[in-house]
Parts: sequence; C-alpha cells; structure tokens
Amino acid sequence: MAMRDKIERAIQMQPCTVRDLKAKFGGDRAADRKVMDALDELVREAVVCQREGVFFTVRSGRKDKALLCNVVKLGKTFGFVMLEDGSGDIFIPGRLMKGAMPGDRVLVEKLAHPRVEGSDEGEILAVLEEKNSLVGTTRRISGRLVFVPDDCPAISMQILRDSEGGAKDGDKVAVEIRSRGMRQEDHRVAVVMRFGSSDEAKRCAKALLYARDVHVRFPEEVRDEAKKLEGATVSEAEAAGRMDLRALPIFTIDSAETKDIDDAISLNQTPDGFELGVHIADVSNYVKPGTALDNEAFSRATSVYYADQVVPMLPKQLSNGICSLNEGELRLAFSCLMHLDKAGKLVDYKFVKSVIRSRVKGVYSEINALLAGTADRETQYKYAEVAAQLPAMKALYTLRAGLRRERGCMDIESGEVKLILDENGRCIDVKKRVQGESEAMIEEFMLLANQCAAHFARTKQVPFVYRVHEEPNSEKLERLHTLLQACGINDHFAKEVPEPKELSAILEGVKGTPYEKIIHTGLLRCMSKAEYQAEPKGHYGLVLKDYAHFTSPIRRYPDLAIHRILTAMLGGMDKETLTVSYSDFAEKVSKQSSAQEVVAMQIERRAEDCYKAEYARAHIGEHREGTISGVTQKGVFVELDNGVEGFVPVGSLTATGALLTEGVRLSDPVSGKQWALGDRLMITIVRADVNLGKIDFEAAAPVTFSEKK
Repeated sequence: MAMRDKIERAIQMQPCTVRDLKAKFGGDRAADRKVMDALDELVREAVVCQREGVFFTVRSGRKDKALLCNVVKLGKTFGFVMLEDGSGDIFIPGRLMKGAMPGDRVLVEKLAHPRVEGSDEGEILAVLEEKNSLVGTTRRISGRLVFVPDDCPAISMQILRDSEGGAKDGDKVAVEIRSRGMRQEDHRVAVVMRFGSSDEAKRCAKALLYARDVHVRFPEEVRDEAKKLEGATVSEAEAAGRMDLRALPIFTIDSAETKDIDDAISLNQTPDGFELGVHIADVSNYVKPGTALDNEAFSRATSVYYADQVVPMLPKQLSNGICSLNEGELRLAFSCLMHLDKAGKLVDYKFVKSVIRSRVKGVYSEINALLAGTADRETQYKYAEVAAQLPAMKALYTLRAGLRRERGCMDIESGEVKLILDENGRCIDVKKRVQGESEAMIEEFMLLANQCAAHFARTKQVPFVYRVHEEPNSEKLERLHTLLQACGINDHFAKEVPEPKELSAILEGVKGTPYEKIIHTGLLRCMSKAEYQAEPKGHYGLVLKDYAHFTSPIRRYPDLAIHRILTAMLGGMDKETLTVSYSDFAEKVSKQSSAQEVVAMQIERRAEDCYKAEYARAHIGEHREGTISGVTQKGVFVELDNGVEGFVPVGSLTATGALLTEGVRLSDPVSGKQWALGDRLMITIVRADVNLGKIDFEAAAPVTFSEKK
C-alpha cells in the first residue's frame, strides 16, 4: 500500500499529529521524508485538514467540531476539560482521556449522544501541549516507589528506578513525565525536586509554590539591579522639587511583623472638617519601565503571603529597604491629600509627589489599646509625637463608617485566621483574626485614597487599571435565593439583582443568630470575584462608582502601574499621549494581575489548609464543639471556634441514613433527628492529612441536633 493511502487510512481511524505518523510509518530520515511528502500532498488536495497540528480527514467532518480545551480536573475514571475561552466545561469518560493530565492543552470533540441528556460529554482527540511538570507525594506500594499527583490523588504513576532522586516514602516531590502511555497510570516519571516530608505543612507550602511557578529566589539580573539599592537613602537632591511634608506628624500602622510598609497617614482636624493625608511609598521612582526589576514585578504581579512567610513581588532591598516607609527614615512618597467636611464627606483631593519621614512604626494592637484607654506608660511614650491625631482619627472614622452604612456597603466577614507557628515552623495553634478599631480606620482611609485615584483617572478619561466588582450573575443569584429560603430568610428583592443595601440589611438581621456565620460565608460565595479591568465599571460590594488600588505598590503591580500613569499626568502629559502610551499597558496589567491574584489566593488558601491539618494532627482524639458550616448528602462540615474545619461523615451521625433537604439540612427519618446549617455539634478529631489539607471528624456522643419544627 502506498504511503499516501496508509496515512489517509490512519487519519480516518484516528486524528493524528506528525509525531504520531512518523512513529507509525517513519523511523529513519528517508521514511520520515516520505511521510511528510505524502502528508503535504493530502493537505494540498484537501483530502485531510489540520488544526493546531492535528490532522483529520475532511470526510470525518471533525474540523469544525474540534474544540480547544485545557484539562482542569482528573479523577480515577473521568476528567473535565475547560473550553479555552472559559465559556464552559466538558465531561470526559476515563477511556476517552488518552492519558491527558491536568494542565494539558487538548483537542476535544463533543459526543453526539451523552449519557446524561443535556450535558456536555466528549472525547479527547489529541494532546496538543503537554504539562509534564507535576507536584505530589511518593508512596511505596508493593516494594515500588510510586508518585501520586496532588491534582489527581486517585491515580499513581511509576517512578523510573534510576530516577528516584533519593526520595523516600511519604516525601513531597516534583517530577517530570519522561514517557507517556494511553492511560495516566502508564506514564513514567522522574523525581526532579525533593521538598521533604509531606507530613510537614511548610514542605507542602513550598511544593505549592513550585507547582504554580512562584519563585522564592529572584533571577540573577533582578538581584543585580536590586543590589544597587542595598542600603540606599534619600538625598536632598532627590527630595528637591517634591512637596516637603517632613513637618507633618506622619506615621504608619501595620501588624507587628510587617516589614514591607507601603502606607502612612496624617490627620488634622480643622474648624471646617478634616485634612487627611494618605502617603504611599513612591515605588515607581525606583522601578522603571523596561528594567529587569519591572519585568519581574509584572510577571509576579503580587506578593504571596502564607503562615509567617512572604514571597515578595520586589526584592528585599526595595520591599524592606528604600521603598518601605520605615520609622525615622527619609522616604519618597506619593501622597493623596484630602479635605473632608464636618460630616466626613469628601470635598476635595489632590495628588502630589512628596518627601516624608514617619515618626512611629505603629502597631494595630498598640493603637487599639491607646484608643481604648488601656495602653501602658511605655506605649503612651512611644506614640507621644502622634497621639494628638488619634481622637481625630476616631472621630473621622465614626463619620465615615456611618456614611458607609448609609450607602449600603456590605461588611462581610471573611473568617480569616492567624496561624501560630513554633520555632521549627510547625503550626501549634490557630486563632480567629479579630478586626480592631485601628484596622478598620486604616482600611477606610486607604479606601478613600483608592477612590480618589480612580475618580481622578475616570474624569480625566485616561487609561487606567481599575478594581472592578460586578454584580452577581444569574447562577450566583439562584444559589443565593436557595440559601436564603433554606434559612427561612425573606429572599424577595425590589429588582432581579438585589441592591447592596438589601443584602446589608440581611447581614444585620442575622447578627447574633446561629445563621450569622452561614449567611456571611454564603453571601461571600454568591458574589462575583473582584478583578482588575481597564474600564471603570465600579465596585458593587463597596457601592462605589470609582475604585482602584493605589495604596500598596510594594506588593501589588496594579498599584505600581497606576502610580506610573498618575506620575505622567502630574508631569503634564496630555490626554492623547497618555492614551497612546498607556492603553495597551493598562490592558496587559489588568489581565496579568487578575490571573496572578487568583494563583496567589489559591496558594494561600491551600497552604493554610495544610497548616490547619498540621495543627489538627497534634490534637487527634480530642473532643471539640463547632458549628455546622456545610451540609452534603455524604455528611456535614463543622467549623471549630478557632476557624479549623473538618468533615463528619453521615455514618457518624446516624446508622439508618439521612435525607438531604435544600442543601442546608440532613434528616434521619427513623429517629427524627436533624443536622442543619448553624447547629452546634460536638465532634472528635479522628484524622488529619497535612499533604491534602483535609481533616476528618466524627460526631462525639451525645450528638446534639435540632428537632424538626
């Protein structure tokens, strides 16, 4: 049979890549050339067509049906792919996965007759781009060391015998797939990095960073540029031409452990209101476009914070040095100077390049003690230079908080926790973070400066990076209605999309009730995710027409980007030149920063889960009381009072089975017992998997429950 006919028949049977065809019919240079000549001839005559390097017969009709997708989830017997445009996902039966792995770029065809009517089900035609770098755990099974990926713990792959890299049973490792089979279990891998025991949260956290390509170490070129700023100070020549604010009693307020201090405040109460200054580190003065520092900052887009660690966006010579508004040090700043009236309403503002000197490195807990009148003499002495501003701060915040409530801003509690680590980096305690008065003040003052920055750019109609929070979509609203109905809360709103004021009223109505935590969490999940965009679409949650991120340029690239644009505006650049210079820049920054923010958030959450599991592992067998925070057919999730959450299987609650009602209640039809969202439940900690960040509870006798009403 001629080579042309062989290739056509092979492609009729199954779409093929050039590599597939060469493997099947080539083998040496002459045979490979024959394959390519025959393939070129078939394409010229339109007998076959290709897309993304995969060849089809025209008669198969697959050309227009082939969809570009990315593998996003993999189970033991199935997978899910997401359409490349993000418009939806497709279920793939295991036998049609072709060994594809999470992160692979694939070509998919939908099945004409899915097993579940109305659903999207398909088969992978070909793997276009392979993601061969994986992170997971080594396990010794039947004497062989195998690799279990984090992204698909239901499968395992054999590690090549000469490529174990010194890994031991239970190690957290990174591997490369060296050869692929038609099933995931047939892939063969080599260990390329060992992180240590998967029973240690700090090792798991390092693996999470590696898996998402977040580097602790900066590239050499970046380090070289940063070294030039080692121990740098601000000279009088650099300060020249800037507004000199050294006479103002400016100070910073942060957590005690904060080293990258990028915001400071000053406040003066006047007969007609308040003069508020928000002074931000002028990072754009040191990080110039086109430098290695700037390129790396753009790539990272954000600092990543977890436990007691930070992977900074900028090297420490900047983040902890010349850009940090350290106490007593002369620093270049970008100041937003605001005038507010006696009611706390913003009257006017202006942005200026300034030079400042922070009088005190303020600490939230100490400021809270001063405001409450409980500070000791040593603390009072520390803040003597700025103490006169504290009553004015409190007065202004009280007014601003009232205006915030008036416009219907939702104060949704995020349930953040503080992880307490020992000297070896092990989690020994978990505590709920409680926002004090000074934390709320700083948040409100920073919000004001952010609002001014966005208003300035929008009214001048120049390119900018806005912080956008759109109203919830129909799917999220349906979830919200279900939750409210299940909790017996009125879900009728004046319009199809509820006003933030209406949701704020619901939050106020559940205060102090068993549903308070559940509604806060539920509302948070029903909200659209805030992101960066180059168009000013407003902020739904904050009920603001104008919002951007201006106040954290050390740790967020969008803030640095808009500092650069604002600097050009203050320098007199006209609108037309600004548009040409920054339109594409604003679009790219918005896209990159939104994507990297998601990556950072996923790392931080998964790392926190690992640390919580490490804490729970030291308390196995202990009885604790918690609140039911989630209900499924298989059991309930219980959150302990310190924020640690675990799963109680239904078999631990009842031996006779239970019925799920509206996703908020499990009912035992035999005994009449119920377990509903918000109920308190005594549990026993029975298992904790640090590697996966999962904790298992069992109901402790006696079981508490709510009687069916």
